[in-house]
Amino acid sequence: MNQKNKKQISRFLVAGFSAVATDWLSYHFLIIILNKSLSKGISFILGTFVAYIINKYWTFEKKEKSVSEAGKFILLYLSTLLVNVGVNKLFIHLNAPINIAFLFATATSATLNFIGQKWWVFSDKSTKQT
Repeated sequence: MNQKNKKQISRFLVAGFSAVATDWLSYHFLIIILNKSLSKGISFILGTFVAYIINKYWTFEKKEKSVSEAGKFILLYLSTLLVNVGVNKLFIHLNAPINIAFLFATATSATLNFIGQKWWVFSDKSTKQT
């Protein structure tokens, strides 16, 4: 693995932890004043926004403004959200402990998110076309 890929993977992990922390912290703050479902929806959006900003500007070092990138990012995250829920459901159906199901679901969607961002959302080809 080359140095650029190692750097991107390390930064992607930092971005992911930052996004999850934003989601978790904002959820726990918002449930004080809003219902749980609305709080979770808002916290997920905030976490996704943090992931987008950090990955775009720091992980993949893309400085150009691009509506196309934002649209691709949203499509990717909606798709991997479905994968995450599906993998989680599959492992629970197979009687795996909830934490194991969560870990496999998260690992699967995080891997797909990295691949999708690196080679589709923030690829050099995609920024030249916008």
